[in-house]
Amino acid sequence: MEDAITSLQEEVGSGSAMVACSGGVDSTVCAELAKRALGDKVTAVFIDDGMRREGEPERVLRLLRTLNVRATTVAASERFFDALAGIGNAEEKRKAFRETFYATLGDTGGALRAQYLIQGTIAADIAETVAGVKTQHNVLEQIGFSTDKYGFRVLEPLAELYKHQVREVAERLKLPREVCQAMPFPGPGLAIRVVGDITPDKVSAVRKSTTIVEEETKDFGAFQAFAVLIPVKATGLRDGGRTYGHVVVIRSVDSRDAMEATASPIPAERLRRIAKRIVDEVEGVSRCVYDVTDKPPATIEYE
Repeated sequence: MEDAITSLQEEVGSGSAMVACSGGVDSTVCAELAKRALGDKVTAVFIDDGMRREGEPERVLRLLRTLNVRATTVAASERFFDALAGIGNAEEKRKAFRETFYATLGDTGGALRAQYLIQGTIAADIAETVAGVKTQHNVLEQIGFSTDKYGFRVLEPLAELYKHQVREVAERLKLPREVCQAMPFPGPGLAIRVVGDITPDKVSAVRKSTTIVEEETKDFGAFQAFAVLIPVKATGLRDGGRTYGHVVVIRSVDSRDAMEATASPIPAERLRRIAKRIVDEVEGVSRCVYDVTDKPPATIEYE
């Protein structure tokens, strides 16, 4: 913590910075460290890209204000949906999200006159991107991309830490329990929990399904529990008639650092309740399936 604070002070100097903050443990730790290092010279930026969970923009803004971090929200959902429209390939989707993410931050940094971007890239993000497993939206310089065109320099105080180590830092910083124990959520958000091409309706369906999964599994303490919308439709029955709707995957895993994971057991009775709620409450969904694949051979996310 002391090294990170000193390093941020030396790097930024008399300049100003912004922190890309999603409200997860990695980015919130960065926001707290940056606040302690730079005071009013730093602004936390939450990009509302339309791919977040229910109520997340409001929740993150409240959290940052509670921590006395100067913060702003950037409404950019239309920009992201336009950038992702018609892209079905997982890697191309991640790359399009990454470009839009940094371009949006570049515009925001210009308005804030911020010369530096502080972000919560951790060791697992870098390792998986460099290895070619999947492109993480917050990894650029490590794979030979320059941020010069966006108008800022990137600072990554957590780049050598894994998730469990970041949680330790969060506890030492005395951040709220909701931050220290926050369930990981991918940077591209629900964009990679809709397999294949994205539409607002599909994102809405997986958002509502994810809320149900999180509500029904919160007492199990899983590392991650979420829903995925796959590009498959299946016949169902509703009100005595035939339906033909989406298939939602229920996924729950246990892990320490996200480099490996085991599928965590959800009791059959609870699974049935989750499936019933999703089919009953989420328009356009006709059935649910349960994924029991570990990492490896699978990854935690589907894209």
